[in-house]
Amino acid sequence: MKNVFAITLLVGAVGLSSCYFGPESPRGFSLPEGKAETGKTIFVKYQCLSCHTMAGMEPAANLVDNPDLSIRLGGKTTAVKTYADLLTSVINPSHKLPLGYKRSLVAKDGISKMKVYNDVMTVSELVDLVTFLESSYELVPYN
Repeated sequence: MKNVFAITLLVGAVGLSSCYFGPESPRGFSLPEGKAETGKTIFVKYQCLSCHTMAGMEPAANLVDNPDLSIRLGGKTTAVKTYADLLTSVINPSHKLPLGYKRSLVAKDGISKMKVYNDVMTVSELVDLVTFLESSYELVPYN
């Protein structure tokens, strides 16, 4: 019985000591819960349909910066679109450029052509927008 307790204590101590709680740790970071319906309004407000398409939403009358570009958002996908992935795509669009598009259409000199909204969008708008985007994806099995 002593040995089981000692092993459990040792495993717990090693486990805790291997955790990183420094300034780079995501521990404790969380955003408030967003509202998908409000996020849909934000999606329209910032004219996301100028360069993106989304199932169930009317495309923009004219695609502003890239008439040949229409990056699809939402719908069925075999890849998980996490909250963190979507959030990063909005606040740092150059972090991960979309696949399946000609590089010259989505980026210039390795920098995304997507406008950076960090100085115009509030945190509440960002949270609601990402909640809306996340809810618009349907994960399907890969065939």
